[in-house]
Amino acid sequence: MNAIVSASERKVHVPLGERAYDILIGPGLIARAGAEIAARLKGRKAAVITDAHVAPLYLDALVHSLEQAGIAAATLVLPAGEKTKSFEHLMAVCDKVLEARIERNDYVIALGGGVIGDLSGFAAGIVRRGVRFVQVPTSLLSQVDSSVGGKTGINSRHGKNLIGVFHQPDLVLADTDVLNSLSAREFRAGYAEVAKYGLIDKPDFFAWLEANWQAVFAGGAARIEAIAASCQAKADVVVADERETGQRALLNLGHTFGHALEAATAYDSQRLVHGEGVSIGMVLAHEFSARMNLASPDDAHRVEGHLKAVGLPTRMSEIPGILPPAEVLMDVIAQDKKVKGGRLTFILTRGIGQSFVANDVSASEVLSFLKEKHPQ
Repeated sequence: MNAIVSASERKVHVPLGERAYDILIGPGLIARAGAEIAARLKGRKAAVITDAHVAPLYLDALVHSLEQAGIAAATLVLPAGEKTKSFEHLMAVCDKVLEARIERNDYVIALGGGVIGDLSGFAAGIVRRGVRFVQVPTSLLSQVDSSVGGKTGINSRHGKNLIGVFHQPDLVLADTDVLNSLSAREFRAGYAEVAKYGLIDKPDFFAWLEANWQAVFAGGAARIEAIAASCQAKADVVVADERETGQRALLNLGHTFGHALEAATAYDSQRLVHGEGVSIGMVLAHEFSARMNLASPDDAHRVEGHLKAVGLPTRMSEIPGILPPAEVLMDVIAQDKKVKGGRLTFILTRGIGQSFVANDVSASEVLSFLKEKHPQ
């Protein structure tokens, strides 16, 4: 990582041909959202989708910004939480978009975290067979991960994000001021995804985070730098493999275990939020890699040490309540989107920043490992 030189706004470009778009990162972007959108896109109507937690904080400011730029805005406020990623709420968003007479050159705008972004993006991808989509992510997790790359979807009783489409945004506005309103838990959960980028293939970035995480948490230049580095890392992978046919699966480091744990808690955010599941999952992925003699146990200890230092959970035993048996977790893993031909695919590692896609992982080995790590 280069030295921090300023807290100025950053731009990351995602070069996907006719689907190319910019990610703007910096303070005050919600107040400028209308101008930024109008300067790049042609539509003059928007359906703004948000949730009951975010709406009181930022909806009025966003709508005012849009109206100042001549963009008429309809709004829909949904319940907050992972359970909103459902067919019921997908239909509510689709109905609002159609009621607002949003045309293909108009926009669906997601104002919120990953849940709102995933749900709104799915609706934008299927209404009228695709309308323009703008992300205004309001959590650290959504700013560095879910708002970038075009993955959209909802959850099923069979697992997380199993129903959806690829639909790239036309613009991402990551206003870093909004992160000041996050709870400590929410910010930590988002930080798990930041650390993930270092663990995938950027060991220097992970080392930088180990040395500078307190400055990232404090805000300012270090925070903007960490977000920009994360967005650039994701953009590079997305451009190389937009529809996750190969190396884009690396972005799921820790997610196979993490998604199983989320499903096991019935997506109850009081017990576990996504970033916490990813944190535990990344430790499990490194430990499983060591168990398979692919990496040193020291790497798993280092990963766990850093995630613990920032206050993230790293063990299944830290999840409140009783978890279902390891066999139930395996059933969820077997439904993972990366399963091909019934064979398990995991993101494993040969060391810090040396992750790789492992095909045909032994289900019996995974089950034995889960039984060993299970707290009951």
